[in-house]
Amino acid sequence: MSLVNPAMVTGGKKLAAIKKALVAMTKPGVSLSQIEDRAQELIKESGGKPSFAMVPGYQWATCINLNEGLVHGVPDETIIREGDIVSIDVGMYFGGFHTDTSVSFIAGEKTYPDKEVFLAAGRKALTEGIAAAKAGNHIGHISLAIETVIKEAGFSPALNLTGHGVGKALHEEPTIPCFVANPINQTPVIVPGMSLAIEAIYLAGNPATVTDPNDHWTIKSRDGKITAVFEETILTTAANPVILTNF
Repeated sequence: MSLVNPAMVTGGKKLAAIKKALVAMTKPGVSLSQIEDRAQELIKESGGKPSFAMVPGYQWATCINLNEGLVHGVPDETIIREGDIVSIDVGMYFGGFHTDTSVSFIAGEKTYPDKEVFLAAGRKALTEGIAAAKAGNHIGHISLAIETVIKEAGFSPALNLTGHGVGKALHEEPTIPCFVANPINQTPVIVPGMSLAIEAIYLAGNPATVTDPNDHWTIKSRDGKITAVFEETILTTAANPVILTNF
């Protein structure tokens, strides 16, 4: 947990604009590395540094995943195809503080009803999770909100990946699972001034995952079914939480 510096609020707005620009350029025929290059440019122009490149062993500004790719995807030369589910995760270090955000969407102009239903569940889960981040609640209330929406839609919350505190470090306490891992009243109490990266991380099929043996970073669904991630950095207040990274 970190008390939020005004620089974090400004950094969140800048990162939201970067996310919006990356989504706009993501179309069939574009490579993951082109999105990465643009992210690097935009972060530099914004006066920040790529948070993810500050993680030991990782050199990129983004994590980009396609379809069965869940998190930590390396932005290589893979070309995006019509109908791919694309998940872009990007973080920025600005003014001494990190913000972190992810979004999943369908590439192309065609309609894919089943995939749209799948993504709608994640958007709703994140919305409900953020709404639960009220002072006086527990972190477990966020987990419960996310888990409830995902399971009611017929999908599986990730069991081995979590949201997290964010601020002076990219990953801080508390961890925020996408399911209720412990009795809610035994999880940390939410107080004003917490900065949290709340994530809805979920899979269409079985929650089991595997790590790519080639890049040693990309985590994918074991059964090959589609996955998605929605994430915003939020600030808790005495009233409703404030989203710092939405566009």
